[in-house]
Amino acid sequence: MTEGGEGRAAFRHRTAEIAVAGLFLALGALVVYDSVRLGMTWGADGPRPGYFPFYVGMIICVSAAINIVRAVLLRAEAEKTFVQVGQLKMVLTVLVPSVLYVALVGWIGIYVSSILFIGFFMRWLGKYAWWKVAVVSVATMVVFFLIFEVWFKVPLPKGFVEAWLRLN
Repeated sequence: MTEGGEGRAAFRHRTAEIAVAGLFLALGALVVYDSVRLGMTWGADGPRPGYFPFYVGMIICVSAAINIVRAVLLRAEAEKTFVQVGQLKMVLTVLVPSVLYVALVGWIGIYVSSILFIGFFMRWLGKYAWWKVAVVSVATMVVFFLIFEVWFKVPLPKGFVEAWLRLN
């Protein structure tokens, strides 16, 4: 066991199976609900918009329910560790900043968000000097701007900084 309990189980297989199956059950239920709203019957001119999604949603719900039952019936002595605390911390080290990055793209644009994202990982995980962080993150986004906006003419999401610099 490592220091700080990093080798202990964060989640066991049963917990992971139930959580993932529960998410799929919720997703399937949402599809079924919306399919009923759209019309899941066969109309005079053929299937209504929710016909096929309804049955796909039902298959997802039944499959998820079967997985939940199987996970509940899993023998406790046969249950193994799904992920250890140390492993989960490593995953969250990348997952949390990535989720924040995606959220920031819609708010402040892709270029500024990417500069912050690259800079954060270079400084936090790579321990690079601030001047290297600034040069690499800004230069990367200048190159991306030139490639997408100037050469390919593909506009990417922009925020208030790009508007202030009149790059829209």
